[in-house]
Amino acid sequence: MKRILLSALGIGFSVFALAGPAAAASKELLLYNWSNYMPPDLLKRFESETGIHVTLDTYDTNETLLAKLEAGGGGYDIVVPSGYVVEDMIREGLIQKIDVDQMPNFKNVHPPFDKPKFDPQRAYTGPYMWGITAIAYDTAKVKGGTIENSWKELFEPRPDFVGKIGMLKDEGEVFGAAAYYLGIPYCTTDPKQAQQILDLLEKQKPAVKVYNAEGTVDRVAGGEVTMELMWNGSFHRAHKKLPSVAYVFPKEGMNLWGDNLAIPKGAKNIENAKTFINWMMDPKNAAEASNFTGYNNASTGADQYLDESMRKDPAINVSKETQALFREVDACPKAAIDLREKVWTRLLR
Repeated sequence: MKRILLSALGIGFSVFALAGPAAAASKELLLYNWSNYMPPDLLKRFESETGIHVTLDTYDTNETLLAKLEAGGGGYDIVVPSGYVVEDMIREGLIQKIDVDQMPNFKNVHPPFDKPKFDPQRAYTGPYMWGITAIAYDTAKVKGGTIENSWKELFEPRPDFVGKIGMLKDEGEVFGAAAYYLGIPYCTTDPKQAQQILDLLEKQKPAVKVYNAEGTVDRVAGGEVTMELMWNGSFHRAHKKLPSVAYVFPKEGMNLWGDNLAIPKGAKNIENAKTFINWMMDPKNAAEASNFTGYNNASTGADQYLDESMRKDPAINVSKETQALFREVDACPKAAIDLREKVWTRLLR
């Protein structure tokens, strides 16, 4: 985990923008986010507009985030969990009720992100980015230049890809993709079905060069791998560096996920955190985050601020036909999670 003190990078703000009693309160915000997932210039502007200094820590998976919060560590003011873990965080009391739906900029949030299944009243979380998980590959290194739009290409790879596949070190994404390919429910509690998934992943494993959720953009753009299980925003950024990279939407279905802004239990700077969440629901600010991350946001009016490359990328602005393949990631029951973790542990041992 790395910690970046923004003011130490020249991003600090010495004259507070807020006056009165609020100015006497702490002007700090400790943000715990995925790596390479928040534009420094955006945080610099937030500091300039509010006088609130931001310190950023990063993590690589939802499981890392959960482990940190369950251990009571960190003292963070804002965390960025994916939707499928939010229900568990609410149930376990790991995040606070903050009534995001009552914040002024919530009016900008468009469906279905205004009433997600994991937080239908938006009482605990505000939307950040959303995206999908599919297959990226380098067309210049594949015979014929094209592959089938199926998970088969990833899990039963042709010789072009053997030893050159990058997999996300993310049990939900890997397990989910394998489940879709085999026609097994994402939240299966059947040990026999879980064994089928494990068998498929173990058979694929010799063809995998790396399991890592970080560095996917550079790994693909730099030619370290020829195929990658990849989030679409990461693909967008890799494609800008290496135009021969293409994105495939598997016909068996793919994960649709959303990341959210929440305030964990024990946060010290709650009002500052609320200010940040409301600020991020402004269309201009949401768009600036999208332009950096390569992912879509949930704010009406943000499109006008998006880079042209974002608006024209079919991996970002997907067709209705492709949208029909999306599978919203649900929160699984404990029995399903335990079974998935056993598969994951066996795979990586």
